[in-house]
Amino acid sequence: MSKANTKAAEKTATKTQTETMTGAEIVLRALKDQGVDRVFGYPGGAILPIYDALYQQDHVLHVLARHEQGATHAAEGYARSSNKVGTVFVTSGPGATNAVTGLADALLDSIPMVVICGQVPSHLIGTDAFQEADVTGITRSCTKHNYLVKDPNDLARVIHEAYHIARTGRPGPVVIDIPKDVQFAMGDYIPPQEVNRPSYQPAYHGDVEKIREAVELLSTAKKPVFYTGGGVINAGPKASELLYKMVKASNAPITNTLMGLGAYPASDENFLGMLGMHGTYEANLAMYHCDVMVCVGARFDDRVTGALDEFSPHSKKIHIDVDPSSINKIVPVEVGIVGDASAVLEEMLSQWKAGSFSEKLNKTALNTWWKKIETWRARDCLSFKQEGEIIKPQHAIKRLYEKTEERDQEIFITTEVGQHQMWAAQHFYFDKPNRWMTSGGLGTMGYGLPAALGAQVANPDGLVIDIAGDASIQMCIQELATAVQYNLPVKVFILNNEWMGMVRQWQQLLHGERYSQTYSESLPDFEKLGEAFGILGLRANTVDELDGVIDQMLDYNGPVIVDVRVAKEENCFPMIPSGKAHYDMILNDQTEEEQPKITGDGLKLV
Repeated sequence: MSKANTKAAEKTATKTQTETMTGAEIVLRALKDQGVDRVFGYPGGAILPIYDALYQQDHVLHVLARHEQGATHAAEGYARSSNKVGTVFVTSGPGATNAVTGLADALLDSIPMVVICGQVPSHLIGTDAFQEADVTGITRSCTKHNYLVKDPNDLARVIHEAYHIARTGRPGPVVIDIPKDVQFAMGDYIPPQEVNRPSYQPAYHGDVEKIREAVELLSTAKKPVFYTGGGVINAGPKASELLYKMVKASNAPITNTLMGLGAYPASDENFLGMLGMHGTYEANLAMYHCDVMVCVGARFDDRVTGALDEFSPHSKKIHIDVDPSSINKIVPVEVGIVGDASAVLEEMLSQWKAGSFSEKLNKTALNTWWKKIETWRARDCLSFKQEGEIIKPQHAIKRLYEKTEERDQEIFITTEVGQHQMWAAQHFYFDKPNRWMTSGGLGTMGYGLPAALGAQVANPDGLVIDIAGDASIQMCIQELATAVQYNLPVKVFILNNEWMGMVRQWQQLLHGERYSQTYSESLPDFEKLGEAFGILGLRANTVDELDGVIDQMLDYNGPVIVDVRVAKEENCFPMIPSGKAHYDMILNDQTEEEQPKITGDGLKLV
């Protein structure tokens, strides 16, 4: 066949695949073809044609949030608990701007999400029309990519491309802004096709020679450590399985970031716990003293590294990351491997086995390293004393974990942001990925409740609990109405100390106990508030009441809000003050003399 005939045949084939429909109908058809079955959103004038098309089909179901920020966090919870792309509908102007916090959160935590925004009609763009906002301009810095679609014939291609971009490489949020007239206009629908963007070609398989270099470096280590993050979870369950095998083959200790909890089973003897600002004594000291570090799917966040000039100063570093811009961005490394965590770990394990490296390990040095780690573990840095009737927040988390362990359900935990978040990370344990959802990079108060709703939608048979603080829960508490409307049996477990707890802790330690605007003087009665929303409200005031309240919460077949009154001025330790080194930890068993001192020059650790 001649080139001309081939092109004509291709053109004919493409033409037969297209259907003519409205822009709004194109959106819904594209979502169906992308495998989208749930959308979180809030309607408004500029997106009404899409909501009208939504009404006339039954493939894509909609969950009505009470605020656009709530919709985006729900989509994040859905995505993180299912390894799917979260989808959001919002209208123009304030609808789109309300979604910005969720977009920024998803970008920093690498969560795949597509937000479809209604926009004012094309001829009104730039005229300061009612509910107009420059969505592409506003979201440029908090999205992986964004679009303003001006031609209905481009809609299908853009949507298919958006989902490809959101889920591949380092996942992230994508915005599609669609003027109202484009939603009404007729256009051709094209089914999903291979996306070809020369400027976007994410790597999947790492460089084989660099992987070999990494394997050889690891095999010579006397004091190795694996440092793994959310990138392992984003790479799918297989990545966690391969990570486990690689750790066991090398007999190295492993620590996770806050975002990486669950990537490696917490119950395993090689696991040191979380590292970083509120990480364990053994994890932070292992990071400081190691001679070879293998970083997989983490980005050397400042809450992990602390003082950069003191961060793991004696180690040779291997960094595996799907995002090439992350390599050598913050911490220089000896071996940088760009690729998907699952593919790189698979090749790494294959080379390890082929070279019989397990037999070549310096077992004497490794035994010495483990003995040192055990002395750090013996410090028992997460220990606490539950004395008297006042509930320690750590005890509340511990009992919640122990009670959920008794149940024959998959457990999913979300959190808000603050002390309760760190206590949950320290005292709730995860042996599987995709079970822990928290706001890491942006630290978004209000994240936990809507994220729990999204996780519950994705896992209708799972037990989903939002561990919350009394301040954070109020940020998006209106989403309790969504739980009621869709009968989503999420449990909200509030550690109520009547403070903005983490901010108060910093004010105590770093600002001379000047508690500016952090004491909550007008908290609602959360038990009655639950009843006002039509859900079960419970309260535990004492240790003796706690277990019974947890049991009642877990047994109830519906949404529940629990007010757990905890010790008001309990601090979250260990803690590395901002900008300090891993060895500058404040521990829970230090005397007042051992605590950091405040001088005229600021914080001094003695």
